[in-house]
Amino acid sequence: MLLWLFCAAVAVSATFILALSLGPLKTAGNVRTLRMLAFVQYAAAAVLAAARVTGAA
Repeated sequence: MLLWLFCAAVAVSATFILALSLGPLKTAGNVRTLRMLAFVQYAAAAVLAAARVTGAA
């Protein structure tokens, strides 16, 4: 159960970062880095969810 909550928290964090990079921070110089960070977080959440579903975690 705790792993699902952690996975959800990571996904919410990634969504928040992506929303900021597409909204108020879209003119920032490091917007590409922010979007890459959001992508990495989404990938980590997907790996955690896949591991939980397959029984590896």
